[in-house]
Amino acid sequence: YRSGGPYGGGTSGTQQRIGQAYAALGVDQFGRGQSYMNVDKAFIQFAGLTAGRASSFFDFYAHDFEFTGATAGSDVFSTNLLAYTATLGNGLSATISAEDPIFRRTGLFSPTVNAANVTVNAAVTNFGITNSPIPVITGFNAAGAPSRFNFVDGIEKSRLPDFVGVLRLDQAWGSAQVSAAVHELNANNVQNTLGFIPGAGLGTAATATTGGSNVSIPHTNTAYGFAVQGGIKVNAPFIAPGDALYVQAAYSNGAQIYSGYSSYSGTYAQNPATIQGQKFSQYFSDAQVNPFTGQLELNDNVTVSAAYLHYWSPEWRSAFFGSYGEQNFARGSRLAQGQIFNIINPNNSFGANGVGTPGTRFYALSQALRDTYQFVAGANIIWSPVKDLDIGLEGLYTQIGVKNGRVIDVDKDPTAYSRVAAINAGGLVRTTTSDGVSQIRIRVQRDF
Repeated sequence: YRSGGPYGGGTSGTQQRIGQAYAALGVDQFGRGQSYMNVDKAFIQFAGLTAGRASSFFDFYAHDFEFTGATAGSDVFSTNLLAYTATLGNGLSATISAEDPIFRRTGLFSPTVNAANVTVNAAVTNFGITNSPIPVITGFNAAGAPSRFNFVDGIEKSRLPDFVGVLRLDQAWGSAQVSAAVHELNANNVQNTLGFIPGAGLGTAATATTGGSNVSIPHTNTAYGFAVQGGIKVNAPFIAPGDALYVQAAYSNGAQIYSGYSSYSGTYAQNPATIQGQKFSQYFSDAQVNPFTGQLELNDNVTVSAAYLHYWSPEWRSAFFGSYGEQNFARGSRLAQGQIFNIINPNNSFGANGVGTPGTRFYALSQALRDTYQFVAGANIIWSPVKDLDIGLEGLYTQIGVKNGRVIDVDKDPTAYSRVAAINAGGLVRTTTSDGVSQIRIRVQRDF
């Protein structure tokens, strides 16, 4: 087991009870004290059945040769599952697995974090609502123009497990695996009120006699994302004993984390930082709710990764690894989000989540829902002076960028998202196309 989160830790219960120690083991990005115990692995295997908490059967390479785990690739090392594996002979096996969907969930895109108030509440600490209120059009005036909007509850509920299927071959030369997964996406109802009239900020509350006709937008239908992955591992003892090569590729639609595009950044928010102090944010949403139809529009991702392990001697070894991935949002979804931005929020109380009005300069330069790419390359060297002791050094480079055009550089221009009108009028704004960072990590590991 691991206590205190993925990096371990612990505190004295006795000292906490007498007030000599703070109970939390850390503070997350939302200002919440963290104090919990996490079980890493605890499962039962019998006659092909695996039940409990274990690594996802979808995964293959899973950062096998890396310290940091920075390459783009699926790696859920601990999830709740129930699986059955059939041995077909000659090293061939087939697995079907029902797995916890929470560990594979990347939230629906939402431009705001506060449904009821005029401005975004930057002090919100409840993670559950940071991705929840999604604006949709619910009324039109006599001319047919949108005149009323409301919010869809975008917090996804756990109703079905993810279903994973795997076909794997293990031979003396190495192994190969093909994986597939299905992942449910869902949203909830529109607020049970007449809605809001477009105006300053997020508008004012509508009444029965104002705001034009009220329409009942269709309930957001459940959608199903999917992912496929193929990988091969080739042992290379003809170069040196223990040498091996991994090559892996994955595609996902509405199931982003299965491709592993945000495996380094995480999926706890729609735009978690990939680089500390980065120039712009990548967005990782599985889907958007179309503001005019109320239906989900699924995004796709693709990743390719490779890693080679070489033994210089029995005590010294190195790994060389790299990956490339892309995040592509559903066709027309950014345009639709820009249209509702223009209707309800032209002064941009959405902050950095604001898409902008289509056709404007701000729309062309804003970061939300931009198609992006990510490139990672690195290497390490490990010395094992005695059995089960590793002393290693790893270096890597990560680059993120927009696939088309330029994007606002918030590192050099941190107030840009509060100057929408000035930017649209041609005012000065700092922009970029990419950002990169180099990292070095030292690890000393003793296995018992």
